[in-house]
Amino acid sequence: MDHQHTEQLAGVLAIDAGNSKTDVALVSAEGIVLGSARGGGFQPQREGAETAVAGLTPLVEAAAAEAGLRLTGRALTTHVSACLANADLPVEEQALQAAIAAQPWGVSSAVANDTFGLLRAGTEGPCGVAVVCGAGINCVGLLPDGRTARFPALGALTGDWGGGAGLAAESMFHATRAEDGRGRPTGLAAAIAAHFGLPDTGAVAEAIHLRRIGERRLHEIVPVLFAVAAAGDAVARELIDRQADEITRLAVVALTRLDLLATPTPVVLGGGVLASRHPLLIDNVLARLAAAAPLAAPRIVIAPPVLGAALLGLDHLNAPVAVQERLRSAYAATQPVAA
Repeated sequence: MDHQHTEQLAGVLAIDAGNSKTDVALVSAEGIVLGSARGGGFQPQREGAETAVAGLTPLVEAAAAEAGLRLTGRALTTHVSACLANADLPVEEQALQAAIAAQPWGVSSAVANDTFGLLRAGTEGPCGVAVVCGAGINCVGLLPDGRTARFPALGALTGDWGGGAGLAAESMFHATRAEDGRGRPTGLAAAIAAHFGLPDTGAVAEAIHLRRIGERRLHEIVPVLFAVAAAGDAVARELIDRQADEITRLAVVALTRLDLLATPTPVVLGGGVLASRHPLLIDNVLARLAAAAPLAAPRIVIAPPVLGAALLGLDHLNAPVAVQERLRSAYAATQPVAA
């Protein structure tokens, strides 16, 4: 295909911009993925909405080039569907919407919190609850009439606990206290030190503080936590149990707010921590949900979340079910699966 082709594509530019990674896909109106690209995390709360959105341009250019298109002054495609992390408050959504609309990417555009993308990826229609547990943690609920259940999701300031970043920090907290005698013994101390090739977690903390170990590498502690828990460590297991409790609490509160507890309702689980499908976490969440919301129908989405953004875009184009299924088939290896 000629990579200098400049004709506008009838379709969707789907963007899923998370805390740790960003995926972009250019999808035709027929549901065919024509181009895609992946980049780093999306941090508008640090950089500002305009700078963060402008930083997506190389990914959009790469996806367009794969589709045989290039960015010009006119809209690249019909609609931009952007599901963005840190679009938590209305003022943040508005700023991001304005920044997306200012780009020459689509004739129209819509911005939603990235948890809505997860919800759409795991459901066939606009009804359900989704909990994302990736780098952070969040939950949304949606009814067909447009009513939603939302959480501010600003971290500890708004009562949030866990996610990959939270679990890593808690693991370091307990490991260092075990080493210096303030806390209970835990295998987390030796395991974290060994992972980073340092003598103890005090040295790990020092290396992070002095930036000899990048802060982004903290997420590497999460698999260590699960491995130590699987070996029977009580402290590690308590952290995972608390994470399961938090995930369930979010889902049950959202179901309650939308009066869905008495109705069979999809509860979509996703994000890196949940998509890893570790039995210690998943089995715990499923047992808690069965007790607290027996009509909930949990399902784990391991497909790339950009699928949800693209499906929302196809919804905007009033695409028929067959087109949506064609798009889902492009991610067949990572379909939503029943929990």
